Amino acid sequence: MITRILDVSSEPLDEECIKEASEILKKGGLVAFPTETVYGLGGDATDKEASRKIYAAKGRPSDNPLIVHISEFSQLEAISSGLPETAKKLADAFWPGPLTMVVNKNEVVPYETTGGLDTVAVRMPNNPVALALINESGCMIAAPSANTSGRPSPTKASHVYEDLSGKIEAILDGGPVDIGLESTIVDLTEDVVTILRPGYINMDMLKEVVGEVRMDPGIVYNDKGTTSGAKPKAPGMRYKHYAPKGDLTIISGDEDAVISTINKMAAEAIEKGSKVGIISTSETAGKYTAGEVLIIGNRSDEGSIAHNLYDILRQFDELDVDIIFSESFATPKMGQAIMNRLLKAAGQKTIEV
Repeated sequence: MITRILDVSSEPLDEECIKEASEILKKGGLVAFPTETVYGLGGDATDKEASRKIYAAKGRPSDNPLIVHISEFSQLEAISSGLPETAKKLADAFWPGPLTMVVNKNEVVPYETTGGLDTVAVRMPNNPVALALINESGCMIAAPSANTSGRPSPTKASHVYEDLSGKIEAILDGGPVDIGLESTIVDLTEDVVTILRPGYINMDMLKEVVGEVRMDPGIVYNDKGTTSGAKPKAPGMRYKHYAPKGDLTIISGDEDAVISTINKMAAEAIEKGSKVGIISTSETAGKYTAGEVLIIGNRSDEGSIAHNLYDILRQFDELDVDIIFSESFATPKMGQAIMNRLLKAAGQKTIEV
């Protein structure tokens, strides 16, 4: 299979490219497309064979549900059962945008799309290419991130091509994404709204709309960068994700102590013959004395850290590093989401100094 790259990065949107991608979806094929979070790997959400193809292309565990992407609230109503009032409140506040709602499903969406669950995860992306594709195809689109399962999520079309070339029919290249971390996932099937995956929309933002909100204990990290040990409710959060090829360790604590520790560990690793990478901020990059130092962003702009995280991990793969040391990024608004991804990429390997 030859994977076509369809350029939709300029304005006005190339309607012929959208039509070509839509025809692929209508025929049960797969198309990768940009959203505001990461690139998604899309297939018709109501077509069980298309969903099977998504799992196969990614090498994704079959019990890890796919998120259904829609362009109108009525589509959520059409595939759900007993939709709570909180869904409309959250949609009015955050859709289109990086929020996924888990609700009880009806028979419209097959179990192949929901990982065998009686619930379905749904969101409305805030990206003109994604919305045009949904509207033109007439399909609600099931789409996990468009990468090989376990690898860093794709924030550029080139990342998708690297992982899935020859496995899918087309990639809509809309340029780099905006946010760079996957959507916040909230469970609306219980009495209290529960965050199953942190993202750009944080707990405080949700509380302003619906009142009481809780965090799934299985995804909460403490000051040492480790989780409570509870089993995450969302199936997808139980698997290792986002991992670079190099062995990643997070160093947390006082800034001077972190820098000193990373410099010491990097020098020791290099002396033993390893190639070392270091994830730093613009404020600290000049203080490292060894290794390949890549700047993820700056602490005064936490959005830059989120935006660049997956790209940085993939850059280290290209540099063929053996060991990666990273600072910790417990920033005010997106720190929970950033550290959630970084800890999973590191396999929870942290050092407190």
